[in-house]
Amino acid sequence: MNTTPLRALVTGGSGDIGSAIARGLARDGHFVIVHANSNLDRAETIATEIREAGGQASAISFDVTDATACKAEVETLLADGPIPIVINNAGIHDDAPMAGMSEEQWRRVIDVSLNGFFNVTQPLLLPMARGRYGRIVSVSSVAGVLGNRGQTNYAAAKAGLHGASKSLAREMASRGITVNVVAPGMIEGSMLGELYDRAQIKAMVPAGRPGTPEEVAALVCFLCSQPAAYVNGQVIGVNGGMG
Repeated sequence: MNTTPLRALVTGGSGDIGSAIARGLARDGHFVIVHANSNLDRAETIATEIREAGGQASAISFDVTDATACKAEVETLLADGPIPIVINNAGIHDDAPMAGMSEEQWRRVIDVSLNGFFNVTQPLLLPMARGRYGRIVSVSSVAGVLGNRGQTNYAAAKAGLHGASKSLAREMASRGITVNVVAPGMIEGSMLGELYDRAQIKAMVPAGRPGTPEEVAALVCFLCSQPAAYVNGQVIGVNGGMG
């Protein structure tokens, strides 16, 4: 019986949700590659914490919007073995009403979430297909489902992930590869407190509280598991009943 751990690449793995996902996958026995855009020290810290807890992890840094860099980094990683699990969690906010939004704001947010999804995932697909196994999970947002004022760029990027993932699921399903999306709502973390206070959250979320990164990670980890093999092409909310 082969007990070699499956390798999992988590983009944006140094953030609140990304680090929770990385830790969860490590607890499930995977070797986790924790990605950061520029803050390699933070990714190294997460990887070290995972190793100190008895898991296996390494850290890497590259810009997901740079297609050439992505391809080169993925090829380097693949030289050490297959990567059948990829979590596309990298994303940014740059909010403004569309009437006052700059072209740069529009393009940058879409570039990270949507083009980053392509740049990271596409080079991994044929190796996954050859191994006849893969788990691709992208982290979206309730904004991509419901829309949100001041976030036309962010909502467009995340909604684009939904369509791309549903299509890719149809392309890859016969090779034992699943492609799903997790769409969190208001999740505790560094950004939430800057945008909303507790009273606003209670009014907006039927559950009356924000979610935790670990609650998002639990769903991601399930979708990466063998028992989730028949869950494919889905957009699943983790939003306390927001919709």
